[in-house]
Amino acid sequence: MAKYREIVSKTVLGKGKKRFINKYTLTTEEVPTTILGCWVINHKFSGAEENKKIKITGSFDVNVWYSYDNDTKTTVATRQISYEEIVSVKTKNDLPLSSNNEVIVRTLIEPSCSEVSVNDKNDIDFTIEKELGIEIVGDAKIKILTEEDEEPWDIIEEDLTEQVISDIDESIKEDFI
Repeated sequence: MAKYREIVSKTVLGKGKKRFINKYTLTTEEVPTTILGCWVINHKFSGAEENKKIKITGSFDVNVWYSYDNDTKTTVATRQISYEEIVSVKTKNDLPLSSNNEVIVRTLIEPSCSEVSVNDKNDIDFTIEKELGIEIVGDAKIKILTEEDEEPWDIIEEDLTEQVISDIDESIKEDFI
């Protein structure tokens, strides 16, 4: 007679990715003449469910290398930027979000500076682009059919038979050396 069993497993309930483009301003002590480079480091982030949406909080450091004093001197300005992004992730079969679900956030494209310019003051305007992947993982129950009848065991035969041993003995040449 067949019986049903339930298995509880972790499963991906919802999954999505989003590209973010944000503009920022960095104020410098000197009046910049030329931008020589801009890079982003130390990206840290996490995500959690909040009000049926996913809230991603994170931070990164931006370093802008620029020249000043009519391109005779250079320096690097650094700023730590904190961000908060709210996204809606569609769940499979329109399952409701639960506080028991786990939110996994991954960087698909690391934050990078896509545009940087000097405005008319001591300010440097720059644009940061990043792409994040979000997964919502939760418990799922799977019902399976089980059988109580155990399959019979197969008998494992010896590979060496008397005939094989005899053939090996006949093929040995004692006057080999």
